[in-house]
Amino acid sequence: MKFNIKQLTFLILPAFLGLSSCTIEEIADPNGQSVSALLEDASRGELVTVASGVESLMREEIGFYYDVSSIIGRDYYFFTGSDPRYTGELLGKEASVLDPAGFYGTRPFAGRYRTVKMTNILITAVQNSSADLSNEEREGYYGFAKTIQAYELHLVLMLQYQNGIRTDVADPDNLGPFRSYDESLAFLADLLEQGATHLENAGAEFAFTLSPGFDGFNTPATFLKFNRAIAARIAAYQNNKSNILKLVGDSFMDMVGDFYTGPYRYYSTAGGEVTNNLFRPTDQSEAIIAHSSFLAALDPADDRNGKIQARTAPLTLDGLTGTHDVVVFNSLSAPNHFIRNEELILLFAEGQIGSDNNLAVGAIDVVRKGHGLGGYAGGTSDAELLDEVLAQRRLSLFAEGHRWIDMRRFGRLASLPIDRADDNVWDQMPRPDTEE
Repeated sequence: MKFNIKQLTFLILPAFLGLSSCTIEEIADPNGQSVSALLEDASRGELVTVASGVESLMREEIGFYYDVSSIIGRDYYFFTGSDPRYTGELLGKEASVLDPAGFYGTRPFAGRYRTVKMTNILITAVQNSSADLSNEEREGYYGFAKTIQAYELHLVLMLQYQNGIRTDVADPDNLGPFRSYDESLAFLADLLEQGATHLENAGAEFAFTLSPGFDGFNTPATFLKFNRAIAARIAAYQNNKSNILKLVGDSFMDMVGDFYTGPYRYYSTAGGEVTNNLFRPTDQSEAIIAHSSFLAALDPADDRNGKIQARTAPLTLDGLTGTHDVVVFNSLSAPNHFIRNEELILLFAEGQIGSDNNLAVGAIDVVRKGHGLGGYAGGTSDAELLDEVLAQRRLSLFAEGHRWIDMRRFGRLASLPIDRADDNVWDQMPRPDTEE
């Protein structure tokens, strides 16, 4: 199927009316009300349902984002006999080109804009609602919606890169222009600041309930720490080190905390729930296969070896061979983090390079020692420390969609491995042809 942003008004309503509860809150669906009725005067209960819908939609089509970024970034291959494009077009085989109508680009694009559309519906519905909402409750909705909107748009931008993205899509009949990559990052940083201001004025509790994936981040004050964490990631993409340090300091970063602390997409095998489609059983003919370069980068003492599992026999497809399955998402209910403490620690290290290299080494050592390795013993020049931060990000954030982006933002795409003589490393996905 082809999607464009203008069509999303019509695609959102069926998704909204058929949402899984996601253990967010069981609310009767609004009896088939149209989007226009919600926008004109939504009840308190309907607003709660729309907020639940925003969180639920964040799981739609997300597997394509991780597969595309991880395949192009040479974290892993996806071996499947059902579609040769995973080992062909995405790896640039034999001078192939990326198809602007290809599912690998259009589906993650449409999936993220569906959520953005739902956040716009939520913002307008709260603005126009005559329900007995306090000012703090309204601020909570706005802060939540703008934070999620920025998060989803940044995923679109990471795939589109220099193509830029549309950031003003509230009116499907009057879409804003495509903004450049740098303009889009600036817009997202500002949107997160707006969200933060709303959250600071939102009181002690939200007027809606979030899933268990946001346990510990389900009040305005704690959700604000999630907002600041995403803003720190955006600051890194802008190469604004001073802002990285300020923002990670306002986030939930904890140098002595669990690396996996952080909000995540919630999945469950309970009836009526959504399961994690990034999970694949091991030792199958259709498999997510770790790139050999990841295996080569692992120290035997490193517990990040647990991200992969040896197969009983190597698997070969399309001239590519692998020996280990990826088991980062190791069950149907495995969480899929939006951002987590380990990334924030490494962002802190990145931000300190060139300012206080000793503090950068200290943060690097938190990660290294946390995975069973000794302290960092390499050089401490800015360039050498950046190499080490990127090496640790590669191991720690493996298969979480970062490697391609990291190599691109530091001009290192040419150093990604080429597996076949005529393969290529893409720098971005094509803009979907429906958006031209």
